[in-house]
Amino acid sequence: MFSKRGADYDRAGRESALRIVWVYPDLLSTYGDQGNLLILAHRARARGLAVQPLQVRSPDRLPEQADIYLLGGGEDGPQALAAQRLNADGALHRASAAGSVIFAVCAGYQLLGRSFFAKGERHPGLDLLDLHSDRGPSRAVGELAGPVDPRLSLPTLTGFENHGGRTHLGPEVNPLARVTAGVGNDGATEGAFRGAVLGTYAHGPALARNPALADLLLCWATGAGQLAPLDETWTDRLRADRLATLPGG
Repeated sequence: MFSKRGADYDRAGRESALRIVWVYPDLLSTYGDQGNLLILAHRARARGLAVQPLQVRSPDRLPEQADIYLLGGGEDGPQALAAQRLNADGALHRASAAGSVIFAVCAGYQLLGRSFFAKGERHPGLDLLDLHSDRGPSRAVGELAGPVDPRLSLPTLTGFENHGGRTHLGPEVNPLARVTAGVGNDGATEGAFRGAVLGTYAHGPALARNPALADLLLCWATGAGQLAPLDETWTDRLRADRLATLPGG
C-alpha cells in the first residue's frame, strides 16, 4: 500500500503498486462507471506508477489495504444490498479510518451517507459522510455542472446525472460544487467531500470528464504534492464540447 508520504516497498525492495479497488461491480456498475477505474489506472501509469486494479464482487471480502476504493451507480435493489454487505464486511470503514481514498458516484455516493431511500424504504448507509438522501419531486436527468469548492483547486465540474434522489448535507461535510446546471444534491449544491472521501452524482464517467479530479485522488492516495503534467488535448476538447452545450457556455 502507498503511504501518504510516497510509495512503500515490499520485502524484496520493489516499489509497491497503487491498489485501486472497484467495489461490487456486480451491484454498482451503471452508466459506464467502470471508466473511473480505467482513467485512474491510465493516468497513474502514464506517470510511471505501478498499478494493481482489483474488482471485488459482492460475495467476496474487500481488502483493507488498498489505496483507492471506487463505488459506482446502481438500481435500488442492488444499492440496498451493497450497503448491507459493506456494513457487514466493515473493511471499507477500516480502510477509510486508515486514510484510504474513497470515490463514489450516484447510488454509491448516497450509500456513503447515514441513510438513503430504495424501493420506497429508508435503508442505513455506511455513515462515512455526514449526509442523508431521500426521494425528490422529480427525476434529475441531464447535464450537471458547477464551480468546485476552491479549496480543491479544480476546474468546473462537468458530468451527466440520472437519479431520483435528493441529498441533504450535514455540518461535518463540504459540498463538492455549486450547481449552475442540473440538480445535483438539491439544485444548489452537488456532491460532497470530507478528508479523503468524495462523492458525486456525476457520471460521464466522472473522471474521464474531470481529469483534474482524477489527479487529485491520485495525489491523495500517493501523498504527492503534484503530479507530472500529461497531454490533455483530447480531454480538454471533450470538456469544452460538453460545457459549450450549457446555458451561457
